[in-house]
Amino acid sequence: MINTPAPAEESGDKEILLQLVQFKMPFGKYKGRTIHTLPESYLVWFRNQGFPPGKLGMLLSTMYEIKLNGLEYLLKPLAKG
Repeated sequence: MINTPAPAEESGDKEILLQLVQFKMPFGKYKGRTIHTLPESYLVWFRNQGFPPGKLGMLLSTMYEIKLNGLEYLLKPLAKG
């Protein structure tokens, strides 16, 4: 049996997408860059090393999945506004 996550509330999904275009990387090589502008190779590195705990890790892992699945277009309207 496959466990599937419960559907998130739509407003929660929008908030996460907004955070991806607003939240800035707090440390490292790409300090100060918004999460959605991080290169895929950096996200893959985190995936292999382990995402940090908390909000930052959630945002990085979400961005990894978005890039992995070619869904960056979802963020373009939010990044412009």
